[in-house]
Amino acid sequence: MTKYVLISDSTLSYDYRNFPLLDFLPCAPGRKVPGRVYRFLRGPSPEALPNGEAKNAPYAIRKIEAGLLRDNPKKDVAVAHMDYLSNFITDDTEIIGVSTMDPLGIGPTTMSYAALFGGELDSWVRREWDILMERINQVRKGKKAKLVIGGPGVWEFTVLRDEIDKYNFDYVVSGEMDDIISELFRGIASDDIDKNMFTRGYMTYDDHFRRVVKNDDLFVGRGTGIRAYPSLEDIPEIVNPATKGMTEVMRGCGVGCDFCEVTLRPLRYYPLDRIKREIEVNVRGGNDHAWLHSDEIFEYKHEKMFTPNQDELVNLMKTVMSIKGVTGSNPTHGRISIPAAFPDLIKRLSEILKAGPNNWIGIQTGVETGSDSLALKHMPNKTMPLRIGPDGSFRDIVWEGVYNETRYYWRSAFTIQVGQQQETDEDNWDSIAMINQLSHSYVDGRPFEFTVTPLVNVPLGRIKSRSLNSMLNPTQLGVYYASYRHLAKMAARDGFRDTNGNMLVRAGTGTILSVGGELMLKVVEKIARKNGVDIDKVKKWGIENDKEISSLSMLSRA
Repeated sequence: MTKYVLISDSTLSYDYRNFPLLDFLPCAPGRKVPGRVYRFLRGPSPEALPNGEAKNAPYAIRKIEAGLLRDNPKKDVAVAHMDYLSNFITDDTEIIGVSTMDPLGIGPTTMSYAALFGGELDSWVRREWDILMERINQVRKGKKAKLVIGGPGVWEFTVLRDEIDKYNFDYVVSGEMDDIISELFRGIASDDIDKNMFTRGYMTYDDHFRRVVKNDDLFVGRGTGIRAYPSLEDIPEIVNPATKGMTEVMRGCGVGCDFCEVTLRPLRYYPLDRIKREIEVNVRGGNDHAWLHSDEIFEYKHEKMFTPNQDELVNLMKTVMSIKGVTGSNPTHGRISIPAAFPDLIKRLSEILKAGPNNWIGIQTGVETGSDSLALKHMPNKTMPLRIGPDGSFRDIVWEGVYNETRYYWRSAFTIQVGQQQETDEDNWDSIAMINQLSHSYVDGRPFEFTVTPLVNVPLGRIKSRSLNSMLNPTQLGVYYASYRHLAKMAARDGFRDTNGNMLVRAGTGTILSVGGELMLKVVEKIARKNGVDIDKVKKWGIENDKEISSLSMLSRA
């Protein structure tokens, strides 16, 4: 008998040919990316164990599994492979727990495509979610098992509340639950959820960005104040391997950007021995690369004024790379001001991580804008310990950061926003100038290595109305065009170099990426021209006649 069956949104379980940024492929519109292309690029189906459980599973599910196994025998808990759900969902099953990131396709990256192409909400991530839900409901039909949805994507059901009924959910759970998941599942199974431990309803925002609490018994949270988050000591350690060898090194982010919910969570730092034990679990599962997850790696045990604790960061990377079986590692997220201000730290970390021409250290970075005005309004701590003004413009700081990253073989995957509050056309032209300057810059004879993905801040009312046409004005489309122009350049340059697999897979992946990048650029250009964008002006803005920019760093030029 399996009392608790866990599974994740299937788009979180593929390896996407281990190519940078392809993990975001499911965000693409289903009607724009052919099924054959999508299925080839996402790679083979995740591996299953002989009993039908998933060999590797997304990290969030592994945390929930670990919490359940602290209080329940192994036979009561299973992380099922999607193809073998019927092996586990039986008449005795009490809970089916599903973790999701972007079930309805209204997450930031997915909406950036919807804003560009308009039309209905139709992404591959939404299609995959619908397939998973249909399969689960088929298997649980006639059984008592309750369907419980959790994970960072559940906020989408508070915006599109009417979408819930067709999926037959019993509960939607929000918040960090890995430490008290057994209490929650027992309460749900017995229809007696502890009101002293859990709250009912959900929080949303009105059109004036004020918080509003909605009473709704379908939604469950974990209290308020200090009770809203588990202490470090209560967070369980994973006991089975996570997809891509993911390991959490800290939770929370104190940078304070006003558009980011993560900043509300308290900072908690995992000690090195715990990090090491989780990586060893992943290594035993066949993962030789350690992905170090945080919301801001350079804040790991940071000092005052967001100054990085260099000794702790060095010790962290040394510990990871010293683990038997680990051949490489990279952090998931980090801000660009630290590479700008501390090049020697980046150099040292690169040496530890064995970075080089054939081993780029990928990291996701929310650069968000090229505008001093917007940076100061919405993310004033993003550049710390550097400051806009005394240490140059925001663009100067970003340029310096990418200069040092490229020099020491780091590659940032930038996001850049349009539609922020109080945004002006001038702000968007600043962002276009930043993208163009970075795209035409070199260090040591090598072009700057970075990608840039445009995102759009979509008002919740617009999502609720499902009216997605004509969302972008000409300067916002200009930011999109500048971004995709650089992405096409990167795809042509790196599409074959950074592919993995046998010769045929590498050839197929490289061809699709390089050709696809150029085709996507042509589509974006057509949309931009149709909506009044001066393409020639966008191409030249911030640079002179497409010329290459000096390879001297900002400090050297000073």
